[in-house]
Amino acid sequence: MKKVSIIDVAKRAGVSVSTVSLVLRQKGKISEATIEKVQAAITELGYIHNIAAANLRSNTSNLIGLILRDFSDSFSIKVMASIVQELESQGFMVFLGQPLNEHEHLERCLLSFKQQGVAGVIYLASDVNRDTLPAQIRQCPMPVVVVSQSPIKEACNLVLRDNQQAASLATRYLIERGHRYIAYLGGQENNLIRQQRLEGFRNTLSRYGITPRDEFTPACGDDTHAASIATRQLLENNNAITAVLCHSPDAMIGCIDGIHKVGRTVGKDVFLTQQVALIGFEDMLHINLTSPAFSYVSSASEETGRQAATLIIRKLKEPTLECQSITLSGQLVTRESA
Repeated sequence: MKKVSIIDVAKRAGVSVSTVSLVLRQKGKISEATIEKVQAAITELGYIHNIAAANLRSNTSNLIGLILRDFSDSFSIKVMASIVQELESQGFMVFLGQPLNEHEHLERCLLSFKQQGVAGVIYLASDVNRDTLPAQIRQCPMPVVVVSQSPIKEACNLVLRDNQQAASLATRYLIERGHRYIAYLGGQENNLIRQQRLEGFRNTLSRYGITPRDEFTPACGDDTHAASIATRQLLENNNAITAVLCHSPDAMIGCIDGIHKVGRTVGKDVFLTQQVALIGFEDMLHINLTSPAFSYVSSASEETGRQAATLIIRKLKEPTLECQSITLSGQLVTRESA
């Protein structure tokens, strides 16, 4: 069976080959009537547009490489989904890479991207204990956009969460509801997200005339058991605490367990001394299926993905564009827990 060509489509639609090409590439000023004729001819003949060959001829590509190392991180997964959705709506396709480390595996991943002809790369940073990028990303010859939950010192195209703002927003809300003994629980000492949030937390307490107390900000391992033990110790040693900011989903789950083990409950009523108000830093559906539903500061993951996709497309269209840094604020979603 003869393979249908672009010439066949042009003949059936009664237009030039260049017009069919413009329609396929969504370029130029083509009337809706002409577009409909070309699309009808494509459908009737069963023509399949070879995008890779077209990209090769025009020295362009609609492929974007996306690097995601941590599939256990809910924020990164949500950002990835938003990136893919936005890029596909703009006519791009995503080539996903998951290097096992930031050394030879990352290098092979970038080489594979280059061999596949990707136009640019979006890198979802995963190391929250470091404020620098891997050398392979810094030296990448392709346009790169970095998405990070923690600060990055180097100049790069960056989409970043505002962790100080998130903690400040949650702390201010609790203070204005009457809480005066507020704790921050979770995250390890060298975690940059924790450090940023603690800065926002402490600054907000100070602005309201409340002295920050180190014993109210225990660090702990990144698992529910460690968070449960830390919560129990925190509340047994400081029974005046009426509210806790939880660093992560695991910290939230462990905190709930620790609260129950000291005979207290989760709730927003500051006047009921047995209740402890809880606020997290992202929507955790597996927790919010229970009662009470938990208050949180949104991670802005969908907007983060849209901004990253928009930035890489802009960088492709404007290669000389200076590095852009976009910082996104979260919004407080109040429910039953605070």
